[in-house]
Amino acid sequence: MAVTTGFSKPYIGKYSVSGQTVSYFGGMKLGRAVSLSVDVESAEDNDFFADNVIAETETGTMTNATATMTVDGMEDDVAQFALGLPEPTSVEVGDSPVNAYDYGDNMNPPYLGFGAIRRKMLNGVTTYQPIVFTKVKMSIPGNDYATQEEQIDWQTEELTLSILRDDSANRNWKRVFESQTTEDAAENILKTIFGVGE
Repeated sequence: MAVTTGFSKPYIGKYSVSGQTVSYFGGMKLGRAVSLSVDVESAEDNDFFADNVIAETETGTMTNATATMTVDGMEDDVAQFALGLPEPTSVEVGDSPVNAYDYGDNMNPPYLGFGAIRRKMLNGVTTYQPIVFTKVKMSIPGNDYATQEEQIDWQTEELTLSILRDDSANRNWKRVFESQTTEDAAENILKTIFGVGE
């Protein structure tokens, strides 16, 4: 069993469905990855007893899942994309206009796909595995800011994603792709899936 040794390259793309075909568009890098924790709740197994023992069992399925992720911080255009912020408004400051991103009633957070790379090692060999959560919605993040003291206190951003089942025939919620020998190859899979640059 491979051991996880790292987490990198988080990407998002806007979720789209046609019939039962799920796709993504407008993809972009979310930020620089620090950590990811996924909490999955499942229904209890449904056991059938015969001859005083469990003769059959139906395994419980995912009922609820949440991802908590730490990144260095979302840039303004990424936050606009991920949180459904309206187009920035222009504020005149002297002779120069400055864009302002408004967090208010006009926000409309979209459904997204989210993916990242799991770096792992088995028998001394490192590989890179793309993992995609097929339908998520990002909660509006809180903010923690602190002034600098004698040295920089690195301040990151914590993001919470509600993980949902997608609208494909199998109602997937996660896809794990074949491990790649390089991080670039794994990242290219994520870029392709999320339509980065399209």
